[in-house]
Amino acid sequence: MRRDDLACANCSGPVSEGRCPVCRAARDQYGRGGGGFYAPLWLILAILAALVCALALEARFA
Repeated sequence: MRRDDLACANCSGPVSEGRCPVCRAARDQYGRGGGGFYAPLWLILAILAALVCALALEARFA
C-alpha cells in the first residue's frame, strides 16, 4: 500500500496532503519518497529462491 492510498482517521483527508498533525506524522513515518516500487519481503525471497534453483539446475546439466 502506498502513502497516497491512506486516509487519515483524524481529518478523513489523504495522508499525502498532511492536513493535520496526525497526517503529517504518518507521512513522515512512511517517508517522503515519490511512491516508488516497494516489494514485500516474501516476493524478494521467492525471486531469490528461484534464482538459486535456476543456478543449481544450470550447474547440474552443464
